[in-house]
Amino acid sequence: MSSEALSNENPVSDEQEKLPPAVRAVENGLDRLPLAGPLDALGRATALDPAISPLQNAVKKLPLGGLRDVLHGRWLGHPLHPALVQLPIGAWMSAGVLDLLPGTRRASRVLIGTGMVAALPAAWTGAADWAELHKPQLRTGLVHALANSAALGLYAASLAARMRGRECRGRLLGFGGLTAAGLGGLIGGHLAYRQAVGPNKAEPVQHLVEPGWHPVGKVDGFPVGQAASASLGEVKLLVYREPSGGVRVLADRCSHQSGPLSQGTVAEGCVTCPWHGSTFRLSDGWNVRGPATAPQPSFETRVRDDGVLEVRLPEAD
Repeated sequence: MSSEALSNENPVSDEQEKLPPAVRAVENGLDRLPLAGPLDALGRATALDPAISPLQNAVKKLPLGGLRDVLHGRWLGHPLHPALVQLPIGAWMSAGVLDLLPGTRRASRVLIGTGMVAALPAAWTGAADWAELHKPQLRTGLVHALANSAALGLYAASLAARMRGRECRGRLLGFGGLTAAGLGGLIGGHLAYRQAVGPNKAEPVQHLVEPGWHPVGKVDGFPVGQAASASLGEVKLLVYREPSGGVRVLADRCSHQSGPLSQGTVAEGCVTCPWHGSTFRLSDGWNVRGPATAPQPSFETRVRDDGVLEVRLPEAD
């Protein structure tokens, strides 16, 4: 292939031309790193499926009760797992730095042990979140967990070697553990941001709905005592006519994984998502049970004299 063809295939913008050559070289090198492809392939790795179902069922059957919502981070307003993983990663990275310095053996051991202890609650929160995902996310999440488990095992072996006086072997195992933890973090980042595990799926609603009142349809067209679906532009709505005459309207797509709430069950003033069981109050959209950690956008309602139901989202931009 000619140099002219290569130039046309990878055109350089005017902004790139203004950058120092060293910066351009780094940018071009990063563009050629083959990372996104292999990471995307994890979500298509069907060979992992036989291991996923029994593990997922085992996690779901754990008698955790209300502790499950604590692990999800519902009380925090966002997933707890990303916050907890900072503790073992920070401890192990610090131990790696100290291993490069003289006279830091004891401090390195303390940090490695601290990281191992901190990894346990991080693993529990990750497992609770993992069990409530879609299949491609489950596959990537399983590899993420395997990498982190390998890191924990290597650090356990590293600490054991150090306690036996095999300092060099212990440091090598420690650097191996740090490498595995780094790989696990890379996969975790892909899982969180590329595959969108954890973010509030209902957050865009407030930007998609225009301010003010909007007609949805004749109120008599919605059944009494039964969840129904409606549309407001790009936004799907759950409409529920109460036997008392009131009308409750929430964003239809669940904030957890975009499940259709209008297909869920309504009981005791709440709707439960048919996909993963998140439960929201119809009166204000509050998430009363996880795995959802964010509430649903709740619309104000009114019925015009001609019987048309109108809705308004107070938080609309």
